[in-house]
Amino acid sequence: MTRLSRAESQARTRTRLLRTARELFLHDGYQATSLDKVAEAAGFSKGAVYSNFRSKNELCLAVLDEIRAGRTGEITDLLRAPTTEERLRRFEKWAERVIGDREWTALEFEFAVQARRDEELRLAMADRIAAVSRGMESAVAGVADGDDALPPMASGEAAVALLCLGVGLGLFRSIDPRMPVSALVNTVRVLTGVPAAGD
Repeated sequence: MTRLSRAESQARTRTRLLRTARELFLHDGYQATSLDKVAEAAGFSKGAVYSNFRSKNELCLAVLDEIRAGRTGEITDLLRAPTTEERLRRFEKWAERVIGDREWTALEFEFAVQARRDEELRLAMADRIAAVSRGMESAVAGVADGDDALPPMASGEAAVALLCLGVGLGLFRSIDPRMPVSALVNTVRVLTGVPAAGD
């Protein structure tokens, strides 16, 4: 068996720590998950955690970065559909599955409260929110790509509005999953200038 290089071994350790931390943070929450628990569950020493992440905050940021990157990739994929109506249909199915995911939503809100007490973390979170907003702006532009849609506002403003609506809807759907995602989908229509189906 070929022996792993130091860099390969460290990358493998980091991947395993991230996977374990993701499971624990999502299942138990931020406060209940300690670095000791992550290390033990992953089969490493606490020193192995600190050699990859400076703190629990940094580890949780990395976990959330990974989750958000996955969600962004899913949206990018659905926007490859050939027509606007098909993109919106796929988005609605995605939203039904994702918006209001209890574990993810709870972790996002719990960690946001943590950021209120830590200025460095708050700034790191703010940078990430800005990045998500920029990604949302690209997605908004891609919804009606190729159609003669007439958006009522700039794509940047529409992105902020949809991001805020999505976060709020996610919170409420995590409590009551019967709350429909159609409000979000129809708002996407309005803010991208796409007429209702059948109009």
